Amino acid sequence: MSAGLVTAARRPGAAGVPVVALGGGHGLAVSLRALRAVTDQLTAVVGMADDGGSSGRLRREIGVPPPGDLRMALAALCGDDVWGRTWSSVVQHRFRSGELAGHAVGNLLITALWEQTGDLVAGLDWVGALLGAHGRVLPASTDGLDIVAEVRDVPGQPGVSTVRGQSAVAVTPGTVLGIALDPPDPAASPQAVEAIEHARAIVMGPGSWYTSVMASLLVPGIRSAVQRAEALRILALNLVAQPGETAGFSPQNHLHVMAAAFPEVRFDVVLADPSHVPDEAALEEACALVGAELVLRPVADPRAEPGHHDPLLLGRAFGELIGHGSIPAWR
Repeated sequence: MSAGLVTAARRPGAAGVPVVALGGGHGLAVSLRALRAVTDQLTAVVGMADDGGSSGRLRREIGVPPPGDLRMALAALCGDDVWGRTWSSVVQHRFRSGELAGHAVGNLLITALWEQTGDLVAGLDWVGALLGAHGRVLPASTDGLDIVAEVRDVPGQPGVSTVRGQSAVAVTPGTVLGIALDPPDPAASPQAVEAIEHARAIVMGPGSWYTSVMASLLVPGIRSAVQRAEALRILALNLVAQPGETAGFSPQNHLHVMAAAFPEVRFDVVLADPSHVPDEAALEEACALVGAELVLRPVADPRAEPGHHDPLLLGRAFGELIGHGSIPAWR
């Protein structure tokens, strides 16, 4: 199977500002839905440490990198026409019974295209072409990675403990002191590095702070590319603390741990919702730690449970910051 297809992010006549969004899971998906209205040159760079559910089973049973966060990103990039809505639903569908119970269709489809092409990036490009995805999805690394965290005050384990695996770290009842990857120095995907280097804007967050947002910077090549890029760097804060890894965090705590882990990585803008910032002065001080200006815009979804961003409002804020306005809704 040839890998020489034209992806949505490279289609002839594409216009707009090249934007890269980094992360994984639901946080990256909402950012991609928001950014679809800002640019038609959109690339998602996805972390590869998912070890739970269907992805974890495929990692253990077949030995492939985890496809789950890649699938969610592709689904978020599907169009709003019947084809796009249908395929977005299909790839997210999970079997309910039998040996396939719990598996997402998209995970199996991605794995099949990886086996057909023998290439992770080419396989993802083929899935994106099938879905009509309005953008490109790339792995941060072509290796399957594990997140390892040092955690304090885990019940029943005095002192500092080691918690292994993204799914375990995300729900740890202890206080996360720091995270690392295993292997500790994975190679970055060359295509992901190239996309970051040519981006006009780089977006990180919202999302699981340690296991999705910060984890993407643990890949040395990705971190170096973000540092080198001549791009507007936007860090979108979560609306609420996440039970488990950031329980009890204030908005500024998120920036404190980012600055401590990656003091060399600077941002230009920290985006937050004013209704979820109890101490604006403290947050502005924390923004200075990462070199950023604080921008407050309403981005919370008033119709959803607390903690959820509204893709439309988030897209308006991104459009204002990136300076490209918006593009017409895709068919």
